[in-house]
Amino acid sequence: MVGFVVSKVLVVDDEKRVVELLSRFLAGDGHEVLTAPDGAVALAVLGRQADIDLVLLDMVMPRCNGLQVLGELKKKPTSPPVIVLSAVNEVAARVSALDDGAADFVGKPFHAAELMARVRRHLSDAPRQPRPAEETGRYLVAGGLRVDLDRRRAQLGASDVALSERELGLLSHLMRRRGAVCRRDELLHDVWGLDFDPGSNVVEVCMRRLRSKLGDPPIETVRGLGYCFYG
Repeated sequence: MVGFVVSKVLVVDDEKRVVELLSRFLAGDGHEVLTAPDGAVALAVLGRQADIDLVLLDMVMPRCNGLQVLGELKKKPTSPPVIVLSAVNEVAARVSALDDGAADFVGKPFHAAELMARVRRHLSDAPRQPRPAEETGRYLVAGGLRVDLDRRRAQLGASDVALSERELGLLSHLMRRRGAVCRRDELLHDVWGLDFDPGSNVVEVCMRRLRSKLGDPPIETVRGLGYCFYG
């Protein structure tokens, strides 16, 4: 099973071969990969998606280069760490990138093992915020799941199932707290309205029913604590 913390990495490079290579390495390490062919597209992606955890950024690109991207990111109150990848290895270029906010600078050609070690280090150093599910009106969407809150139905792949009130409450709570571990006492309070542990396994029974209906929802059991929606 995939771990409940999923990293989203944006690869920005105008060389298709490099993008494909990096995407393969990152996906093989368990990361979700987004790509952009130049800095202008990268800034548009970063503007739309606030949940990107790391950026791998080429220095020399058409329309908008790496330094321009770094300059725009400096204007924002928060932005993901950026590893600059560049064949321009002069000290002045490295200094400029680091002064403009890059977290790291890796020269091209790079060694895959070293680059992935740097990726893991910066992802572990970066503060991780749970990413909420997308909620639009009556629908809640995350991790391939689409929940109709009004009709109490959930869709996952080919499955389209009806949910009980408690199943809907448990699933929607976990989805809204996406990426965070929801403790058993929290679920008893927020889903069942209980301020005490009744000493029964109502949470576990409800979770078994959900998993039986949905097949393999992206929910991990965190032993001794509770559950986490990681999709």
